[in-house]
Amino acid sequence: LRFSEFYGCLSPSVGLALEELLVTAQKQDCLTIGIYESAKLLNVDPDNVVLCVLAADDEEDVALKIHFTLLQSFCCDSDITILRVSGVQRLKQLLVAVDANRNQEEHRDLHCILVTVSEMETLQEVGTYCQESRRLDQWVPELVLQER
Repeated sequence: LRFSEFYGCLSPSVGLALEELLVTAQKQDCLTIGIYESAKLLNVDPDNVVLCVLAADDEEDVALKIHFTLLQSFCCDSDITILRVSGVQRLKQLLVAVDANRNQEEHRDLHCILVTVSEMETLQEVGTYCQESRRLDQWVPELVLQER
């Protein structure tokens, strides 16, 4: 039994909390978007990263799986909370809408997003969800973001 099945009623609120967290973090310039950009930040300053969001709708992409494996390993070693999400289109809606003034090319790779804030209530809700998932042996918690 997966955590998301057991606590199904929590998933929608956690999804909303994650969305709010990402939008707020982006407004505060506390978001790093993209696999390569994230890897650079993790190499230089892993102590300030509080959440790693790995997003993919296509589980068939071998290169993406390799990147995710390496990022997950690094995050586990650095005690960074990891959350896998499906709903890349929803992430695009959220993050491009918030940051319409920036270059749209920046938002093409939404597969990895790092959050570097620590004082947000929504971060605590997402973190609690991830901790509970790990307690139930789901080492990389998963969440589905719904398009609107």
